[in-house]
Amino acid sequence: MTKDRWSAGVTPYAEMGYYDADYVPKDTDVLAAFRITPQPGIDAIEAAAAVAGESSTATWTVVWTDRLTDHSHYQAKAYQVDPVPGQPDQYIARIAYDMDLFEEGSIANLTSSIIGNVFGFKALKALRLEDLRIPPHYVKTFQGPPHGIVMEREYLDKYGRPLIGATVKPKLGLSARNYGRVVYEALRGGLDFTKDDENINSQPFMRWRDRYVYAMEAVNRAMAMTGEVKGHYCNVTAASMEEMYERAEFAKELGSVIVMIDLTVGYTAMTSMSRWARANGVILHLHRAGHGTFTRQKNHGVSFRVLAKWCRLIGVDHIHAGTVVGKLEGDPSMIAGYYDILRENFIPETPEHGIYFDQDWASMAAVMPVASGGIHAGQMHQLLNYLGEDVVLQFGGGTIGHPMGIAAGATANRVAVEAMIQARNEGRDYYQEGPDILAKAAKGCPELDAALEVWKDVTFDFASTDTPDLLVTPTGSY
Repeated sequence: MTKDRWSAGVTPYAEMGYYDADYVPKDTDVLAAFRITPQPGIDAIEAAAAVAGESSTATWTVVWTDRLTDHSHYQAKAYQVDPVPGQPDQYIARIAYDMDLFEEGSIANLTSSIIGNVFGFKALKALRLEDLRIPPHYVKTFQGPPHGIVMEREYLDKYGRPLIGATVKPKLGLSARNYGRVVYEALRGGLDFTKDDENINSQPFMRWRDRYVYAMEAVNRAMAMTGEVKGHYCNVTAASMEEMYERAEFAKELGSVIVMIDLTVGYTAMTSMSRWARANGVILHLHRAGHGTFTRQKNHGVSFRVLAKWCRLIGVDHIHAGTVVGKLEGDPSMIAGYYDILRENFIPETPEHGIYFDQDWASMAAVMPVASGGIHAGQMHQLLNYLGEDVVLQFGGGTIGHPMGIAAGATANRVAVEAMIQARNEGRDYYQEGPDILAKAAKGCPELDAALEVWKDVTFDFASTDTPDLLVTPTGSY
């Protein structure tokens, strides 16, 4: 016997209308794919309905105030629940949210709704947000990147190849003047960018103002020497929004073309800095500091592909997005999905890349992915093959650790990338012929020759014990 909808007491979420197998998502719905691991004895459909309910209008029992609104209009609806092949306790639940549930242009509100409460739900052993479909109607309420890839290349007057950069090392402890020496050597050697790292802000050993002054002096000297536009990512991350604006304004006054923020400043601060960057004609770089605390686990948290969508909506020009071959986690298929999300205007449902829904960005500007973490010149053919050419290749130790010095490390990277681009222009397969192309280029470039020799055996291949990131399509295959 079906329980009366308005009787008192605890009612299953599925019975309250949060599961509807016949629901056909509207073009304007926000769609979510959750990986659900119910507690033993909890029905998967009821668990999916609970996620839909608790991330929209429900509480644990019927409330009389449901009668005071068009309740069904605001209910999220789980409309499809599929078992994950090879993972008998996991399910992919697809949930539709009416767009009226969300404030226009606010990732803070979107995330507070969809992930704000449900991840602590007792009925679930684990929960992971795998993907979101943001409808064009909602996309258009966000400003997106301040500049985007096309405008950034026009600002820099650099075309037809990846941009190359380096993170100053060591991250912490250098004086401001010595920091500037690293910036100058790297840029004069052939790099386009140098950068602060995520944890360099304004510590006792080097205050932010001093760092900016010496770094920008180095940028200007390197530009005068090379005749190229150069940049240094001045990290403006700070304890308050007022301090962030102060630092960004000073970087602009010094002539910086780019500033940097950390993900840890939060979605609201990121949005404010994006608006500042657009109004002031400054490229905005985002370091995804801290993302691994919630993106790495395969059965709990939020996938980076979702975070990438949020950041494109908020509006950043750069974001670190993985390397495949470096020291940080990421297989080729997964990284390909991230890069597509950031760079393409339309991404079709591609389960093998972790893309559960078609995504139409409605002409929103593209984000430049940044590859950073354990990469060096000897991997150049692999990097271009996996990541394409609209990317910043960020060599930290792979520049500053060069045996002939920092400028030599920069030259090695610049020659390696240009050798690959020349091979591409000649119609050659630079992935298959990469080692030979690099070896030939090294004959005329002692800096590249030394880099290939010192790092020839360096890889970051570790056996993984992670749960496979299995994906399901609407038909249940993967």
